[in-house]
Amino acid sequence: MNVSVEKWGLFEAEFPGPVEGNPFAEARLSAVFSDGAASVEVPGFYDGAGSYRIRFMPDRRGEWRFATKSGDASLDGIEGAFSCIENKAGNHGPVGLREEFHFRYADGKPYFPFGTTCYAWIHQSRELQELTLRTLAASPFNKLRMCVFPKHYDYNHNEPELYPFPGSPEAGFDVTRFNPAFFRHLERRILDLQGLGVECDLILFHPYDRWGFSDLGPEADERYLRYLVSRLSAFRNVWWSMANEYDLFIREDGSVKKDADEWDRLGRLVQEQDPYGHPRSIHNCLKLYDHSKSWVTHSSIQRIDHYKTAENTAEWRDLYGKPVVIDECAYEGNINHGWGNIPGQEMTRRFWEGCARGGYVGHGETYVHPRDILWWSHGGELHGSSPARIAFLRGIVESAPGPLEPVPKPAGSLFNPNWDVAAGRAGEDYYLFYFGFCQPSFRVFDLDPGKAYRVEIIDTWEMTIRELEGRFLGKFRVEMPGKPYIAVRIARAD
Repeated sequence: MNVSVEKWGLFEAEFPGPVEGNPFAEARLSAVFSDGAASVEVPGFYDGAGSYRIRFMPDRRGEWRFATKSGDASLDGIEGAFSCIENKAGNHGPVGLREEFHFRYADGKPYFPFGTTCYAWIHQSRELQELTLRTLAASPFNKLRMCVFPKHYDYNHNEPELYPFPGSPEAGFDVTRFNPAFFRHLERRILDLQGLGVECDLILFHPYDRWGFSDLGPEADERYLRYLVSRLSAFRNVWWSMANEYDLFIREDGSVKKDADEWDRLGRLVQEQDPYGHPRSIHNCLKLYDHSKSWVTHSSIQRIDHYKTAENTAEWRDLYGKPVVIDECAYEGNINHGWGNIPGQEMTRRFWEGCARGGYVGHGETYVHPRDILWWSHGGELHGSSPARIAFLRGIVESAPGPLEPVPKPAGSLFNPNWDVAAGRAGEDYYLFYFGFCQPSFRVFDLDPGKAYRVEIIDTWEMTIRELEGRFLGKFRVEMPGKPYIAVRIARAD
């Protein structure tokens, strides 16, 4: 039978194999795929009940052949073939880096991350999971931060339906084996996100744990990562986040569960095991990780100051030389924790600050709920005022002639005239100035006197755009509304 798979789709082959002993730990299976021009070796995995699987994401049209490799004779040397056909509309391939500070899909389409967080949504009731997907479908968010493991923290004390390892909280877990039903459920939800055009920023470890999953030990950690990557790396919308708050993995006696060297080892392991090079990051609480590490593709940052976050975007770009994604700038909401009670205006301001400075910012929401269903962990419904404004900003960013970069200081000048405003530029003749909580009644701009520009006043809260009459050249004055949350867009007139 001739099997066909779209480019950047998912090819899967299943083989029967041995069940003796512990196939999760003992079986070794891979396959070499080739289209005649290039060869790629991908790891396989045991899926329980005597079933072994190989998954592959082809990146070129044409005929592909494969042959398995295994120490077990029944799984070694199995050959097969399939056809890779044109990708369907909406399938742009996996996300990778674009130049130094930005992202693009494999087909070249720019990707601007506008993310949100639902840490434990796949560990809630099936009804709530479906509601989360419907909410995401109507939202502006194209990236979702979520955990593999269930979470134990304030507002989140429910027991999950499925566990990653066989066993129970009462009897303990056998971490030398895996629970295929858990991982199949995870895969279904990742594919649900893919269908919505949402990248899955998958958090591989986190410290909010009552089951022991944050302290499996080095050997079990490595076995888990190898298994996870072999199952999921062929999914085009997967990103790897090694940890949420890597610096909080502390035992009750004060000892560290995973130190900097161990995080580095695990990050390099994921890099080596993933044949597709999906984006890789690690997330901090109190201390920034060294994002200059070679296995890190982009900075995933949580605020380290009560107030200042996105204002540091250009500094982090310079420090690490990589895209800056502020995945946690605090959450819109009204809970008791300081990280979870900023208003929608402030969430919106932080998004604009980060984007205008050449970076990206993530959303989260933590409003008090009678049944403790908070979007940041459970999913469900959005109640805040920022998502609509984030959608407005996303439209502006995606309509620009390129990704925004910080406006440089004029050559030969000791003074940057834009020191007091977040100023971004796309190409040579497109500018976006964001004034945040400042409220000037006018502003003087000094641009190329040989070019004519059109000027627009953007009210980022009211979501309005008003173009000023006439064309502007050189040094000119713009009358402003004298209210907060105003941006000015200046572009060369056609």
